[in-house]
Amino acid sequence: MAPPEVHHLFHHPIADHSFSADRQTLAVARENVVDVFRRAGAKYTLQDELTGHDKTVTGVDIAPNSGKIVTCSQDRNAYVWEPTPEGWKPTLVLLRINRAATCVRWAPSETKFAVGSGARLIPVCYFEEEDNWWVSKHIKKPIRSTITAVAWHPNSVLLAAGSTDGHARVLSAFIKGVDARPEPSAWGERLPFNTVCGEFLNNTAGWIHSVAFSPSGNALAFAAHDSTLTVVYPSAPEEPPRAVLSISTQVLPFMSLVWSTESEIIAAGYNCEAYRLQGDENGWQLAGSLESKGPKGVQDSREESALNMFRQMDLKGNTKDDTKLNTVHQNTINTIRSFEEEGGHVTKISSSGVDGRVVVWTL
Repeated sequence: MAPPEVHHLFHHPIADHSFSADRQTLAVARENVVDVFRRAGAKYTLQDELTGHDKTVTGVDIAPNSGKIVTCSQDRNAYVWEPTPEGWKPTLVLLRINRAATCVRWAPSETKFAVGSGARLIPVCYFEEEDNWWVSKHIKKPIRSTITAVAWHPNSVLLAAGSTDGHARVLSAFIKGVDARPEPSAWGERLPFNTVCGEFLNNTAGWIHSVAFSPSGNALAFAAHDSTLTVVYPSAPEEPPRAVLSISTQVLPFMSLVWSTESEIIAAGYNCEAYRLQGDENGWQLAGSLESKGPKGVQDSREESALNMFRQMDLKGNTKDDTKLNTVHQNTINTIRSFEEEGGHVTKISSSGVDGRVVVWTL
């Protein structure tokens, strides 16, 4: 496997990141700004800074076709940034929420996007041509707490949402005049706005950190704070699912997950490294880490000079600095996303985290 491509951008936590479709532009959420980087050779260099928010930016997403960037923040606002010859032009979105926005994702159709919030609702935002602004329609019931993660079904109508009440839900975000009528699926046939197509509770009612549909949309995975990952296979509208498989792991909780194929999920979080999970309706299992690591510190100890050894003894009472983790990321991974796809399979993923790094992995 090819070694990962590591970009250490700065010494600030990255809440979220997104690449453009050609992978030449990278947007990262850093404190209350969004830094836009441009690829130059093997590196990404800072090109622009989007400074519309006055509190921590919690989500950023680049639309693959139009190149528009959507951002959301704890200041209860969202902006759509359009590329123009003069730079990025922001348009404020009318979210109508009274608590922080927590996450944002474009629908595959790029005609709308969903914003998670602490206001116990999900604004689904779309552009109104007549008034030339972005407006929102709220999904409210049966949400009872903060939305921590949202993910779109490939049909751009169904929306998965995870929340702090321990539930992952599949909801209809169909907007008349914006969406074409979706094909019937195992999740539902008639899908008016705010239809609940599925509601699944984590075994310990732990916070849901991440949700994702499989590439076909016929399965849903969600990761919770009790270190479990659950995969749901629906059977038919208003029928119990064919299978609900919960995988308990011995690693720290996963914060983000992405399907690479219908039978493999990549998940990462507080363990500071990404893991493969593989399976199907008959069962899932943790297949191992993406990183092939040697014994901890072997290489470091060979290169260590006598002077450095005595310095460590003097400062910390030990002979080598063991504060460096034996992983590529040196802190929690907040987000993993698909970076490159081929034949319907994800061949590369990108990850970002609290250590200020963005890493591209070959699967």
